[in-house]
Amino acid sequence: MSKFIIRGGKKLNGEVTIKGMKNAATPILAATLLTEGSCLIDNLPQISDVSAMLDILKSLGSKIEKISEGCLRICNKGIDLKNLDQKLVKKMRSSVLFMGPLLARFGSVEISEPGGCIIGNRPLGTHFYALEKLGAKIIKEEAFYKINADKLIGSLITLPEFSVTATENAIMAAVLAHGKTTIKLAAAEPHVQDLCLFLNKMGASVSGIGTHILIIEGVKKLKGAEHHIIPDQIEAGTFAVAASLTRGHVLLKNIEPEHLDIILLKLNQVGINFEIRHKEIQFLPSSNLKSFRLQSLPYPGFPTDLQAPFGVLATQCQGTTLIHDPLFEGRMGYIQELVKMGANAIVADPHRVIVNGPTPLYGQEIRSFDLRAGATLIIAGLIAQGETIINQAEIVDRGYEKIEERLNSLGAEIKRIED
Repeated sequence: MSKFIIRGGKKLNGEVTIKGMKNAATPILAATLLTEGSCLIDNLPQISDVSAMLDILKSLGSKIEKISEGCLRICNKGIDLKNLDQKLVKKMRSSVLFMGPLLARFGSVEISEPGGCIIGNRPLGTHFYALEKLGAKIIKEEAFYKINADKLIGSLITLPEFSVTATENAIMAAVLAHGKTTIKLAAAEPHVQDLCLFLNKMGASVSGIGTHILIIEGVKKLKGAEHHIIPDQIEAGTFAVAASLTRGHVLLKNIEPEHLDIILLKLNQVGINFEIRHKEIQFLPSSNLKSFRLQSLPYPGFPTDLQAPFGVLATQCQGTTLIHDPLFEGRMGYIQELVKMGANAIVADPHRVIVNGPTPLYGQEIRSFDLRAGATLIIAGLIAQGETIINQAEIVDRGYEKIEERLNSLGAEIKRIED
C-alpha cells in the first residue's frame, strides 16, 4: 500500500511528454500471441497494468527481451496454454483480452474471471456473444470459463453495446477465422484503431478502421511486426486539467490532436487557454472558468476515463455543472472525497453528478477508488490549500507512469510513502 502526500497551491510550469497509451498497449501485447514470429513493441508505458500483462505472457512461456526503455521484443513461439497463471489473470481486468487470441491460436482456452478497478458492473456477455457468433462454445465452471472452438468461422456480428474490449477480442479472434467477419456497432476508440493497425502489419486484413463497422477477412497465419504505441489521450487530458487548474504554463509533448477533439472542445467551452502546435499543446493561465455539461459517450464522444478529472475541474467553474456517465454506475465515488475537501457536489444517481462552483478545496486525508479517481484526487490535492494525503496511491500506477516524479518536475510538491 502506498500514499501520496501533496502540498497544494503550486503552479505547474514546464514540459511533460505524454507516454504511450495504456489502453492500446494491453490489447497489442495480447495480440502478439497470434503469431510465433517476433514482435517489436515500442513506446510502452512503464505502468503496472503493462507489467501484469507481461507477467501473464511470461507464465505462458513468452520470450521477452528489453531493447530499450519502453521497447520490448516479444516472441511467443512454443508457449504452453497449460502454464497460464490464473492468479495473475484474476488480478486485472485487461486479462480478458487474452480470450480472443488464445482461442484463435489454440482452439480452446480456460480463463479465470478477470479482476480490475471497481467502477461498476462489467459483465462479459458481449465478449461471449461475439465469440459464440464465430463458432465458440462457452461453459462456466465456478470462477472459470472454458471456451472451445473446433474451427472459428467468419460471421456477421452486431454487438449489443459499444464495448471496447469485446470489440478487440472479436477482432483478434476473427483475424484467423475462416472467411469474412463483419462487426457492426464496433468500438472505434483510438486504441481500437491502433490494435487494428498492428494486426494489419502482422498480415491481417482489417478494414473500416475508425468506423463502427469493421470488415475482417480471415487469414491462415500472421507474422511478427514492429509497432509504436500511440500517445495516451487520457493521460493528455489528465495533465491538461492539472495544468489548467494550477494556472501555470505547461507544454504537453507527444500528443495526437485528432484523438483529443472533443476533449479540447470541452476545455475551450470552459474557458481554458491553450495553443495547438502540431504534436504539442501549450496550456496558458486561465481565469473565469465557466460551468459545463458533459456526457461520456463512445468515441468520438467524450471518454468515460476523463469524466472524473473533469469533475474536479467543475469545482473551480462558475455556475452549475452536470456530468452524466451512462457507461458505469460506480464511477462517482470520487465525488464524496471532493466533498470532504470542500466541493459543493451532489451525486444525483449512480450515473449523474451536479457540481456547483467555484469552491476552494482544502487538504484532507482521502483515498483512491479506482485508477481515474486516483488521478483526479491528485489534481484536487495540487489546487487544495494545505496538505492532502491520498491512500491507495498504487492504484494510479496502473495507468500513469511515475506520475509524482513528472508532476514534481513541473513544480508540484508531492511525495510517495510506502506503508
